[in-house]
Amino acid sequence: MKLVSGLRLFAFSVQTYLPRRAPRYISRCSASSEDTGEKREKRARRFESRLSSGPDLRDFIRASSNKTPPEEPQTGREEPCLPRISAANVRKVYFETYGCQMNVNDTEIAWSVLQKGGYLRTSELSEADVVLLVTCSVREKAEQTIWNRLKQLTALKKKRLKANSHLKIGILGCMAERLKTELLEKEKLVDVVAGPDAYRDLPRLLTLAHGGQRASNVLLSLEETYADVIPIHSTGHSAFVSIMRGCDNMCSFCVVPFTRGRERSRPLSSILEEVRMLSDQGVKEVTLLGQNVNSYRDISEAQFSISEAGLRLSRGFSTMYRAKQGGLRFAELLDRVSLIDPDMRIRFTSPHPKDFPDEVLHLIQERKNICKQIHLPAQSGSSRVLQTMRRGYTREAYLELVENIRKIIPGVSLSSDFITGFCGETEEDHHQTLSLLREVGYNIGFLFAYSMRKKTHAYHRLQDDVPAEVKQRRLEELISVFREEAAKVNATLIGSTQLVLVEGESKRSSQELCGRNDGNLKVIFPKKDLPSQTTVTSMVPIEAGDYVLVKITSTNSQSLRGEAISHTSLSGSRRTEELLNDQAAAC
Repeated sequence: MKLVSGLRLFAFSVQTYLPRRAPRYISRCSASSEDTGEKREKRARRFESRLSSGPDLRDFIRASSNKTPPEEPQTGREEPCLPRISAANVRKVYFETYGCQMNVNDTEIAWSVLQKGGYLRTSELSEADVVLLVTCSVREKAEQTIWNRLKQLTALKKKRLKANSHLKIGILGCMAERLKTELLEKEKLVDVVAGPDAYRDLPRLLTLAHGGQRASNVLLSLEETYADVIPIHSTGHSAFVSIMRGCDNMCSFCVVPFTRGRERSRPLSSILEEVRMLSDQGVKEVTLLGQNVNSYRDISEAQFSISEAGLRLSRGFSTMYRAKQGGLRFAELLDRVSLIDPDMRIRFTSPHPKDFPDEVLHLIQERKNICKQIHLPAQSGSSRVLQTMRRGYTREAYLELVENIRKIIPGVSLSSDFITGFCGETEEDHHQTLSLLREVGYNIGFLFAYSMRKKTHAYHRLQDDVPAEVKQRRLEELISVFREEAAKVNATLIGSTQLVLVEGESKRSSQELCGRNDGNLKVIFPKKDLPSQTTVTSMVPIEAGDYVLVKITSTNSQSLRGEAISHTSLSGSRRTEELLNDQAAAC
């Protein structure tokens, strides 16, 4: 009916339009006004009759669906916007990655897209035709680092231009989305700007740039997860796997929802496929990534549904949004991923404290290959500041969650994020944060002075009223207390035996190796040959990717030191399990 009504309206508009055009037509034909008027009316009625009785839009749709599309004519021309790069004209791309683990994964995705577009990757800036900076906007200091780097690269670009060697500069990630206009139009330091959801468009954007244009795409998507893009992981024995993108929490200080968009989760099947592929490649540790990783909710399959228990948040926690019904949740994902390879460690970051129902905690405790380490961002120890931050919990609820975690997962390692000097923070609020650090006792901490970000709730509604010198003084006090407490917590591990995944040589000495234990603490120990797992009589060197048992002899707030005892595996020996149980009891 809507189609017919629309056509009738079109016929009416044509009929009313003809008289306005008639006088000029009449003068050219030199016909009488009376005859012309009659002819005009007849033509209009005839046209309206044909229009109302003729085919409508549905007829055209049916007709086109039955036709075989004609073959594309072979013109021998390449697509103008996406030319195929010939072997003689291969371009090399150089990446620099700043910020969080998600940016590392974004680099791997962007490189996968560009490799299919015919690019080569180089680790030497001097060889590059394209330089891409994968950027962070969470804090002002991170952005200032990029601005300084861009000035250096612009000077290099001008120098290369004099030698008739062109260099294109691109900004990817959060800073691209936030500062597109300033980057492209005001400062004119870059040729390409691509937001976190636009990496598929990189070949086209770079083609435009090589043609002399400035190109950008910073559109955010409600669906993009790059599920069908297999990231090209850098060589090594650890890998990041993105399981979801974006964030819905809308904390008042955080720019992430505005630079990376709303939450959307990758289909379970694509995640499992990537983890299996990494296992086949010999990767020993996978970290599941997301801005709010434990709010994962796959709704790609109709059969994915959960019980009411699966919707529960941590006790005493709330959200800024309505509860989301249906979907396969984080506990199910973690369960399936951990079953792929019993010799592959599983970690995840960055979670929100609200999304730790008991079923997730029990699963972490039961599975030997899920690391007994939880990142639990507190941000502040003051309930008043937490409310201003729109975190959805109080100090008391947070401490209750810590107690519950330690009850279910004995010996768990805890890490956290803290922001000091947030809008309206008083000295009393600051001292409450210091006391939370002492009361919990974290192994690892990430502490920062607050810097206001545009677009956030705080930017529009709150005052950044804590002076910079006060922020700095409070930050130094936080760092001091954290190190003091972390040193105490880590000292309890002296004498224990830790299962360590070896990463390689220590940065400070080629005679030492380093790796990380289950709690994600750095462990340093001297190089030496150890008895082989298969033949006790033969001695073999320790290499990156090996699991070894290390007896801890000393600690500080940042790391552990010890002596390697033997080669082992995560799943293998009964002795390993006994030692890990002893470790948990000692903690």
